[in-house]
Amino acid sequence: MVSANDSPISESPVAARPRFQRIEAIVNEAAGSVGPGAAKALAGVIAAHGYACNLANPAPADLSRAIEAAVEAGPDLVVVLGGDGTARLAAERCGPDGPLLAALPGGTLNMLPHVLYGMRPWRAALEAALSEGIERSICGGRVEGRAFYVAAVLGEPALWSAAREAARAGKIRQAWRRALYALRRSFTGRIHYKLEGMPERDAEALVLISPIVSKLMNAAPSLEVVELDVHNATEMFRLAYHGLVGDWRRDPGVTVYAAVRGRAGARRSIPCILDGELQRLGHRAEFEFQPRAFRALALREAGGPVL
Repeated sequence: MVSANDSPISESPVAARPRFQRIEAIVNEAAGSVGPGAAKALAGVIAAHGYACNLANPAPADLSRAIEAAVEAGPDLVVVLGGDGTARLAAERCGPDGPLLAALPGGTLNMLPHVLYGMRPWRAALEAALSEGIERSICGGRVEGRAFYVAAVLGEPALWSAAREAARAGKIRQAWRRALYALRRSFTGRIHYKLEGMPERDAEALVLISPIVSKLMNAAPSLEVVELDVHNATEMFRLAYHGLVGDWRRDPGVTVYAAVRGRAGARRSIPCILDGELQRLGHRAEFEFQPRAFRALALREAGGPVL
């Protein structure tokens, strides 16, 4: 178990500020906080810094292909503006040996962009990245081969994110149905998991936190594995309260470990949130730490959200 007194992990070594010959930009105007006209505005910010860019403004169904094409074009920098899923997909496509990535906040949670640029809106984040940004190697993790860079949640509590997204979109009836479904599923299926060198344990949910935001990981990089062991709504509300007023890791329903890899299983398919995006896994899932996930154009002083 990790001590709360461990010092935070040191940042990855940084390089001098890069210059760019070719920039590819992808804007998802359908994302939560982007909207019409964002593509033109983004191109204007890049031009104001003396760069040209090849800009794509795809429909949501074509977003994955547009990101793939941008990376395959071999630019020095890929800029994406969209939601959490867009940022995660672009980081995965760029990988550790691909172009630098500037993932701008255009969604609801904006988990990865807030790590790279702090709590800036997308225009300010892009301005800062182009004028002050440095190359930074970003670590992360993988769950059943699917990447995350900030945090992953495995277990039934992940279902609440679907209700949140429906409410954000103004679909009140759908949000209500999804909330009822999440409530019925809560506390009905435990996650069984095993970390290297430890016996198997079980929990209501697991939270896997990357060292780039973890408050507890030390100089030996690994995932922070948080076991949430709550058994009823009262304990869940107590945990939520501790999250609002202090360090939720000190809640009696929370146990924290460090691990490079592990596996989890459940009687049913496992709901999973990867950097804010809900996905569905099978009955079993392996997870691991990824020390070099992708290269970002990031700010030297930027920190991550407090999880």
